[in-house]
Amino acid sequence: MKIFYIFAFCFLVILDAHSATIGERYVGVRYVNNPLGEGRGVDPDPLIRTDAFDCTTFVETALADGDINKLTKIRYKNGVVNFENRNHFTETDWLPNNSDIVSDVTSKYGRTAVRRVKIDRANWLKKNYNVESRTARQNVNLNYIPYRTVKKINNTEPLVVLFIGDKYKNDNSIGTDLAVMHMGFLLPDGTLRHASSEHGRVVDTDFYEYVANRQKSPHNLGIMLLEIKK
Repeated sequence: MKIFYIFAFCFLVILDAHSATIGERYVGVRYVNNPLGEGRGVDPDPLIRTDAFDCTTFVETALADGDINKLTKIRYKNGVVNFENRNHFTETDWLPNNSDIVSDVTSKYGRTAVRRVKIDRANWLKKNYNVESRTARQNVNLNYIPYRTVKKINNTEPLVVLFIGDKYKNDNSIGTDLAVMHMGFLLPDGTLRHASSEHGRVVDTDFYEYVANRQKSPHNLGIMLLEIKK
């Protein structure tokens, strides 16, 4: 029986050490906006690379642990690789299409408000890529914890954290409304690990200091938290 307890303890320690280091191998890697594509067609950037990230591709690559097959399942609906099938919008594509990998647990960590976002995929595709689409506008509600009420997040495993903003990005700039402005990992020790355009690389920073800085802007609303499924 004593041997069993020792084994169980060691196993839990190994699990905790593994979970706490998600994306650690990429800390220091440089930031590049939109570094991935399909390797051909509309966006000929490579399907996978580990020498450069933006915030989304960092999270995706870390979740996939650098495996291209896992990565394509995260980046594309049903893992089918083509530009039209890519999860371009976190709000209406990435979240529902990755429900087998992550789940919204925001309400477990604080009282939530709702950000209603209207995604105009057709206008965005036309404005940014000159691609025609008949996709209708999509409305979705996202729960978030307002910055002013964010308190200690007592997570025992890494969480994906989404930073929610208001409607300052609209049809006049990029062709659509957006709610998710940034993403990264919230580690159990209060570290935010993310690909930062400000620092120009993947960095570890204090999550609560980062939240306090984002709160200073009236365009920033709060955070959404996602549990990573086993």
